Amino acid sequence: MKKAVFLDRDGVINVFPGNGEYVTKVKDLHFIPRALEGIKILSDVGYQVFVVSNQAGVGKGVFSQDKLNRITNKLTKAVEKAGGQIRKVFYCTHKPDAGCTCRKPGPGSVFKALKMMDKSKASFNTDYFVGDTKMDIEAGYASGCQTIFVLSGRENRRYMRTWLVQPNHIVKDLYDAARLITSQNGFLNGTNGSKKAIKRK
Repeated sequence: MKKAVFLDRDGVINVFPGNGEYVTKVKDLHFIPRALEGIKILSDVGYQVFVVSNQAGVGKGVFSQDKLNRITNKLTKAVEKAGGQIRKVFYCTHKPDAGCTCRKPGPGSVFKALKMMDKSKASFNTDYFVGDTKMDIEAGYASGCQTIFVLSGRENRRYMRTWLVQPNHIVKDLYDAARLITSQNGFLNGTNGSKKAIKRK
């Protein structure tokens, strides 16, 4: 069966620009250490990697669709240069009050990706959603994925106790998430990522 990993972008792959801020220029896209290596690990063992990100700055007029496309081009080329592959990037560029299903925490973009893979819903045993916010965890849960919260992004874990939906795992960053995913599915025998992971039921 085809396996998928869904990644948020800001705070997971690249450095989070700050609350209320956006990555609006190519030169402002800075990759989190080991993130590209993490994507390579997932690609090497056959996972199809998708990026699912809210980018309402386009809908608000903060930056253009063309600039977003250029930023995405830098992202995908950097991933390929590092030996990884991103199957497709899904952005929701609508304003937060637009009521669309593609904006996280809605699972619309994840379902579009699953349709590309001829899957009706994610498989909890093999498909994962990696994010740094409550919205990411909720989107992953709604689509049937195991969820992994990374500490490299915007939200502090101390707020998690109030969340109705808890992540299945908590790790340092995307690299450790990749090591956890591969170790859970029999690709690695003991990894730093799996040892550091904090499981949540």
